[in-house]
Amino acid sequence: MSGADEQRFLGVVLADPTVRAVLDRAPALGVGDWWLTAGVLFQTVWNDLTGRPPGTGIRDADLFYFDEDTSWEAEDAVIRAGAELFADVGVPVEIRNEARVHLWYGEHFGVPAPPFRDCADAIDHFAAVCCCLGVTVDAAGRPEVYAPHGFDDLFGLVVRPNRRLAPREVYEAKAARWAGEWPELTVLPWGPGFTA
Repeated sequence: MSGADEQRFLGVVLADPTVRAVLDRAPALGVGDWWLTAGVLFQTVWNDLTGRPPGTGIRDADLFYFDEDTSWEAEDAVIRAGAELFADVGVPVEIRNEARVHLWYGEHFGVPAPPFRDCADAIDHFAAVCCCLGVTVDAAGRPEVYAPHGFDDLFGLVVRPNRRLAPREVYEAKAARWAGEWPELTVLPWGPGFTA
């Protein structure tokens, strides 16, 4: 992964008003280890690469944080604070404590999830390689990027399965929706996939 790729990525996503608003406001939640992740990032890049207007196909913005308090009440308090903080952002901001995912993932998706160690561990388990991205800001407001697989698939418009956790049907459903919105994508079949 080159620094130039990271700068290219940041140049696109930081120009998006939704991404910028979430990154600017998220520190006010007062949670540690938080990251803006997934669709709002890679789909913003896809829109840029394919000449679509900003926001096309983007359903929400995922904001992950990690807190050892895995009670629903603690997560709900952060979700409620976020609903107020992000009320005027163009899409819903979905806030989740990644320390809690293993408590509900199996019932929701049909396969058990291991407890994640931190948000980076959660990002590593996203359904497709191009999705494994996160952006946060440091104490001075400077952006930091987490991209464990680099940017080749993202900039190449390639959707490749990451078989670490998500079952085949989850990958295929997501890939089908994305291909319907961005037909320029090359969607690779489940096959042997990619397991980091």
